[in-house]
Amino acid sequence: MGFDELDRNGDGYLLQPDASNLPVLTGDEKFAGSATAAPTVLQFWQFAMQDLRMNNTRGYLAEFMVATALGLQVSRVEWDEYDLLWLPGGSSDEVRIEVKSSAYVQAWPQKRLSRPVFSGLRGRIRDAANTYADNASYNADLYVFCVNTQTRPLKYDPLDLACWEFYVAPRMILAELNTSSVSLPTLMSSGVAPVGFDQLRDAIEQAWHGEQSTPSDFQR
Repeated sequence: MGFDELDRNGDGYLLQPDASNLPVLTGDEKFAGSATAAPTVLQFWQFAMQDLRMNNTRGYLAEFMVATALGLQVSRVEWDEYDLLWLPGGSSDEVRIEVKSSAYVQAWPQKRLSRPVFSGLRGRIRDAANTYADNASYNADLYVFCVNTQTRPLKYDPLDLACWEFYVAPRMILAELNTSSVSLPTLMSSGVAPVGFDQLRDAIEQAWHGEQSTPSDFQR
């Protein structure tokens, strides 16, 4: 098939499957196309994401924890302008949530603990023509900052929810700070208090009600 025969939409873009509606993998699926090897998706996961301390994997884990707290059964989409879309019960609202993660203990050799800082709070939006906006903006309604509080590397267990703290900040707080990165002391000085996993959903709901009830003309 030549390039001119590829399936395209009315704007000329290649037709793509809906990333949010792909089949859910179980891990048992096997690779095809080889007569000598048939590894499974589970083996790939074990190869790529065995160490949940790694920055990228920890970010995926944080998004999963927030989605689980909200009762969302979705798969992450890599290129969205935000991480999760939450529809509060009894409401027509669509709440865009950005999730950030950090930790004191890292996967690499350390002589001292890391200082949790969250970056990339603003981003440039892409339009239908795949062109980025000139200015970066806050593209979520709520921001959830997830911190693993374990400070002893030999005790680090990413799956221990008791070792995670969550800071939920409405967009207006970050806009008032006018920053692309934020530290824990700055969040706490802005009135954002940590909660545990079991209190996370309530904290998200309270933050959303606060964002709705406070007039704001900050750029989204």
